[in-house]
Amino acid sequence: MPRTTPILLSLALLCASDTEASPGSRWRDAWGLPAASTHVLAASRSDAFASLQLEARAGGRSAVVSNLTAGPIQVRLQGDSRVPAATVLAAGEKRSLLWLADDGNPLRLALDAFPGDPATQPEDHLYVLPLRSTSVRVSQAFAGHYSHTDAQNLYAVDFPLPEGSPVLAARAGRVMQVVDSHEQGSLLRILHSDGSMALYAHLQAGSASVGRGQNVAAGQAIALSGNTGHSSGPHLHFVVQANTGLALRSIPFRMGSARGELRFPRQAP
Repeated sequence: MPRTTPILLSLALLCASDTEASPGSRWRDAWGLPAASTHVLAASRSDAFASLQLEARAGGRSAVVSNLTAGPIQVRLQGDSRVPAATVLAAGEKRSLLWLADDGNPLRLALDAFPGDPATQPEDHLYVLPLRSTSVRVSQAFAGHYSHTDAQNLYAVDFPLPEGSPVLAARAGRVMQVVDSHEQGSLLRILHSDGSMALYAHLQAGSASVGRGQNVAAGQAIALSGNTGHSSGPHLHFVVQANTGLALRSIPFRMGSARGELRFPRQAP
């Protein structure tokens, strides 16, 4: 069995270009989207999308990338002129992307990892309300000035909820990622049939009732609401995202309730 050696990874800077340490940029860390460009990515971290290892092979070293999620991810190696173009790995796929002769010179590679397939073409879908309350409250919607200002969260909605309230799947899909981090908070990422992904953030720690790779139905209870991560108070942060090609962006969505469709603005200013 070849000996594997972890290597320093660098995740792409996916958030807005300003460097202010706003609450939004801090709790995005829980999604594996750091507010700094360099990260040591350990495979044991639940918020990691991928891992990169060097394996001894045929007198050299092979850079092997593993997809740690239950959905597609787009990965890109950097640091050597011979690295291949960005590629998509299927759920759980492990692939050697580069072989380098072992000439004794130091090697430094960086791995960019983005959830989702850039070939995704999101559909105009009516999502169901991800909570059971008949009274819907929204503390921040599309283009909210507090933290919904970057590309990943521009079309996000925050629902204030008492801690421990059931959180429901707003659309059928497959659980792509379950994150439960004391420092970064708890969240679920669910992959839909059209390749878009819904993110349910600030959940109660350890409350997920579904596991990675599990199929869920719309309206199914998936976790409990909480106040984990860098949250300003108990609420559910809900956003639909898509990989647009080495970039993760939120997309506008429609949502229905028992009283009819909720009127979120269709275009952010």
